[in-house]
Amino acid sequence: MCGINGFNFSNEELIRKMNAKVKHRGPDGDGVFVCGDASLGHTRLSIIDLSEKASQPMFSRDESLVLVFNGEIYNFQEIRDELRKKGHQFRSNSDSEVILNSYIEYGVDCLQKFNGIFAFAIFDKKDNSFFIARDRIGIKPLYYYWDPSTSSGRAKLVFSSEIKAILEHNIERKINKGALNIYFRTLYVPAPLTMFEGINKLEPASYLIYKNNKLEQKKYWQPSDFTDIANRSEAMAKIKELMKDSVRLQLISDRPVGIFLSGGIDSTVITGLVSELTNDKIKTFSANYDIKVNKFNIDADLAVRTSKYYQTEHQEVLVTGKDARDNFQKVIWNMDEPVANATQIATYLLSKETSREVAVVLGGDGGDELFGGYERYKLSGLISQYQKMPEILKKIVGEPAINFLKTKNKSIEKLRLIGKADRYLSFMSQEEKNISLFLKNEYNDKSIVGRFYEEKYFSEDMKDYEKQFMWADIRSWLPNESLIRSDKMSMAFGLEQRVPILDHRLVELSLKIPTKWKIKGKNSKAIFKEAMKEYIPEYIMNQPKRGWTSPASGWLRAEMKDLAYETLSPKYNPGMEEFFDFDNIKLMFDNHIEKKEYNMNLLWALITFQMWYRHFIKEKST
Repeated sequence: MCGINGFNFSNEELIRKMNAKVKHRGPDGDGVFVCGDASLGHTRLSIIDLSEKASQPMFSRDESLVLVFNGEIYNFQEIRDELRKKGHQFRSNSDSEVILNSYIEYGVDCLQKFNGIFAFAIFDKKDNSFFIARDRIGIKPLYYYWDPSTSSGRAKLVFSSEIKAILEHNIERKINKGALNIYFRTLYVPAPLTMFEGINKLEPASYLIYKNNKLEQKKYWQPSDFTDIANRSEAMAKIKELMKDSVRLQLISDRPVGIFLSGGIDSTVITGLVSELTNDKIKTFSANYDIKVNKFNIDADLAVRTSKYYQTEHQEVLVTGKDARDNFQKVIWNMDEPVANATQIATYLLSKETSREVAVVLGGDGGDELFGGYERYKLSGLISQYQKMPEILKKIVGEPAINFLKTKNKSIEKLRLIGKADRYLSFMSQEEKNISLFLKNEYNDKSIVGRFYEEKYFSEDMKDYEKQFMWADIRSWLPNESLIRSDKMSMAFGLEQRVPILDHRLVELSLKIPTKWKIKGKNSKAIFKEAMKEYIPEYIMNQPKRGWTSPASGWLRAEMKDLAYETLSPKYNPGMEEFFDFDNIKLMFDNHIEKKEYNMNLLWALITFQMWYRHFIKEKST
């Protein structure tokens, strides 16, 4: 993996400044290409073909095409063999050169050939055009700025792996109101939005073509076959086959590979498959918290047990409240825009230590979204059953159940929600009454959120709502919250993270598996567990599903208390009274400190936003 940068005019000093901003992504080298109509930059993390022949920017044999590429094409060897049969020659053993020759042979359809994680740009000298693409799931980030009418009369296109590099250009730094509204509800900003007005994320499975002063965006992958598979045994066999092949492909590396072992089902399966596919000593890594409350370290303890089960060389990273306080601002800087999830502190510190031992790490991301691992899918299934009841049964059975369960689970209130996006957001959003306490009316418009999610993720008419729920998570929460955290925190230390469960073939398969095979009563991910059971020790198989949580709520009452009070003060960012009611924010925090109310998520979101604003808007990125 690497960092890539570029724009559609000539300026060597500026492209080198952009490279400097993403040097952490590629500590092994950097290069630039500059001509009259393009500047391209690349910082290299050497993974495949460590020689200079694989350096970038990379040129086609006739030097008419120039490539900068971040990521990995896992099936590059297979594609290279295919291209050689068609007469293409190769000067390196890199996957980068495979991209170039694939583009020469297939044009934009080359994207259909690639199995991997990628963001790349190809500049064509012949017509001064750019072809810029991002992988199907959105595992690798790509941001861009587009101004179709600058003062010079020429359009301006700037792109990068990270926003901070784009900000090296003289771009006005303004908050995106729509992004602000979504962020304080979902705690992240979904593509194509960013928190910066005018800077966009290239959406997953999409590409840009810049030519003749015009920019066009298109989708190249959009699963459309959601027809349920009829044979459960065949589905399980296919899951196992694809999991094994995905791990096999993702073990290809010229640098050492390790595993983030969380103690859950997914990373355990990956560890089991790696132990079967290689004779090398496996290195595994996990984080645990310096706290006596057992619930925060159950998974870390299981990871240690699993490392012994598979005889791995295991390393634990201890995370303290002091670590969180001391590293918070570094996390904000590396994330580029606010994502309010306290576990990124642990991921950051885990990545730092892991990068000392290996250059590549396999992670277990994606299993819950593909195979129904979250509790919200079960609850949504109950809602679907309720809504299918005849009205008479709802009155006899449903209403008494609601009245009884109201006190047990506030999610039961969601039974009354009919709209698809409304139901989804009822699980994913913070409570409106709490948002209204601090977000000023001029900037508080919840309708923006509902419209955005309805149009982006719920336009298809799918009969199986829970399947549609998972598909929405795959397109929204996964790339814009989970995977972006994984990328930014690992690449802060030049560590490449790969995610075998998110092989696009597995994603396509998961969308054809009936929800009833994924969720059976209280058992989530049922079909995945059954398909991969030979790799899952019994003590893991019988564990209840737990999300990865942190003791951040306690940190705010202790080690991070002073920092939080400082950050949540109007003095921290003068002028932010336009957006926030700081008296109510102080009341929220005081109530949290005194344990009168649990306001952890929104307080963390506010602290994150305030720090981000100071770094990137007020003082500018440094």
